[in-house]
Amino acid sequence: MKTPKVGFVSLGCPKATVDSEHILTRLRAEGYDIVGNYAEADLVIVNTCGFIDAAVEESLETIGEALAENGRVIVTGCLGAKGNVVRHVHPQVLAVTGPHATEAVMEAVHAHLPKPHDPYTDLVPPQGVRLTPRHYAYLKISEGCNHRCTFCIIPALRGDLVSRPLHEVMGEAERLVKAGVKEILVISQDTSAYGVDVKYRTGFHAGRPLRTHITELARALGELGVWVRLHYVYPYPHVDQLIPLMAEGKLLPYLDIPFQHASPRILKAMKRPAAAEDTLRRIERWREICPDLVIRSTFIVGFPGETEEDFQQLLEFLEAARLDRVGCFTYSPVQGAAANALANPVPEEVKEERRQRLMLTQEDISAGKLAARIGRRLRVLVDEVDEEGAIARSFADAPEIDGLVFVTDGQSLKPGEFAEVTITDSDVHDLWARL
Repeated sequence: MKTPKVGFVSLGCPKATVDSEHILTRLRAEGYDIVGNYAEADLVIVNTCGFIDAAVEESLETIGEALAENGRVIVTGCLGAKGNVVRHVHPQVLAVTGPHATEAVMEAVHAHLPKPHDPYTDLVPPQGVRLTPRHYAYLKISEGCNHRCTFCIIPALRGDLVSRPLHEVMGEAERLVKAGVKEILVISQDTSAYGVDVKYRTGFHAGRPLRTHITELARALGELGVWVRLHYVYPYPHVDQLIPLMAEGKLLPYLDIPFQHASPRILKAMKRPAAAEDTLRRIERWREICPDLVIRSTFIVGFPGETEEDFQQLLEFLEAARLDRVGCFTYSPVQGAAANALANPVPEEVKEERRQRLMLTQEDISAGKLAARIGRRLRVLVDEVDEEGAIARSFADAPEIDGLVFVTDGQSLKPGEFAEVTITDSDVHDLWARL
């Protein structure tokens, strides 16, 4: 009997990537073949993003492309949770589910593409499918979010916070390390809230009690002997407890904290922590404890009601905080977000002008920070190798979002290998080095 073939398109953030990995693992475990083009597939699954308008457009275009090229499409992901948007634009899709819905996706697959009749399938232990290179992997520790930021609809798409049991998280991390992973990237909607929903209950791993708390989880992950990088860290007070672990080398000295703004008035309208001065003091203390600490953040400009004075406060914060990595987005109305009802929307041309000014300010800061590393010896993790050398990352660089380290004499290196290099040059985003 012909083995049924499934095509797969994964869009969106790393949390969606992990959802895709779970679905692909189930498909392969049940005997389906995974193919990389529309023509060979018996049906196609599209894992969508629905966070902002641009992501919705990309998702709808991808669904349309899959329908045109294949005709049999199952839709999952965040866009699937936004009412009947998919059905309205593409009524011919076979099924629509929301995010984090492996079982619902598999039910739809079984309904339209029966499970292979292979008597030996159940005897073969399933191997987890990963969409990242073999040497790094995302580890999702929770789903959903309890915050109600006025610009965000994640709770409506993915629900309130649900923390994974600690023994499950640690078990997956250990399997990844045994499979050769050198870097674990810890992700969720709100990483530092891990365990809040279960009141930090005590679980057990390897015969020892551990609280379901980000600090204890981070300490346990730090004992695995690989790089551990934290993403999406909301700045709760207990985040201070993570900094000594970074200073000790248990965690990478890297924090991804979405500060979003610095004007108290705008932060209040966003329903975000509104004390930029306290934030600056905390950053100063963190750097005293861990001088190598790298902080990346994202900001929104052009939020409804943002004045030039509010924006200047944001620029002053950047000058004072001297963050290492910064992303900036202009405010985009998202269907269902509370901020859409706020008064005094900012004109599009003003939003873009402010975004450009912010990034120019940050470019000077980033260039200075990277130039200070020239002459320094760093350990890097190699991602790719070509005839021009190796493309690697240091502790300061998360894959796909931060800078790179180009090792000009690294042709002998291999992907997934650590190397000691000396930094020889820099620009606004990247570093150059020699072995």
